[in-house]
Amino acid sequence: MGNTLEGRVAFITGAARGQGRSHAIRLAQEGADIIAIDINAQIESVKYPMSTPEDMEETVRQVEALDRRIVARTADVRDRAALQAVFDEGTAELGPVDIVLGNAGIAPMSMSPTEQEWFDVLDVNLTGVYNTVEVAKPSMIEGGRGGAIVLTSSTAGIAGIGGNSPGGLGYTAAKHGVVGLMRAYANQLAEYSIRVNTIHPTGVNTPMVMNDVIQEFLQSDPSMSQAIQNALPVPMIEAVDLSNAILFLVSDAARYITGVTLPVDAGFLNKK
Repeated sequence: MGNTLEGRVAFITGAARGQGRSHAIRLAQEGADIIAIDINAQIESVKYPMSTPEDMEETVRQVEALDRRIVARTADVRDRAALQAVFDEGTAELGPVDIVLGNAGIAPMSMSPTEQEWFDVLDVNLTGVYNTVEVAKPSMIEGGRGGAIVLTSSTAGIAGIGGNSPGGLGYTAAKHGVVGLMRAYANQLAEYSIRVNTIHPTGVNTPMVMNDVIQEFLQSDPSMSQAIQNALPVPMIEAVDLSNAILFLVSDAARYITGVTLPVDAGFLNKK
């Protein structure tokens, strides 16, 4: 364990499993306390299993095993009021937030697509990110301590790899939209010494990708399967690879880095 983030509090969405859990653990290893939220329920248009209360309990267990504090609650990033309630409860217990990770996301792609996929993925992956920043922003400004916000985009937020399904197109549109939000927030919040960046992973070895539904979809759509063909000889990266990049971006070592789109993609975008 280190002390890079000692005394800081991180607000992380989508923290029950996958990338979000990895981020919570990695930041806790460096001294941060965690406010964690996830939906812990199924969205009808998403055909693979989503997070559960048991997943969130495991995140709590692993963070507490590092002797760090965590406030973990069920909330939907589409519900601003619920998100605000968790944020307020967390800051009341742990103190002001210094770090925000807009990580929650879905990939509603399957062999039986529906138009609802488009609306749900935009609501979660774009509006949910907007809600996350808007909930945290006033407190960070009032605190006067600066801070760092990292929004999870994708290689699909830079390249046109959405395929031809409503969910795939919506995913790419939303991830591009996250970049626009980041750039606007980076300018808006710079005067308060709050830095805002995006990360852009290639395929990541998490439950959102490594399930029968998504794997069948990727194999059926060549344009989508190419999205996880990297230049470096790895089929996918691990969640901790993103967590390490985020740790850098939220640390003092990156104190003058803002408005940046950072690929963590094993060379995928360069190969294209």
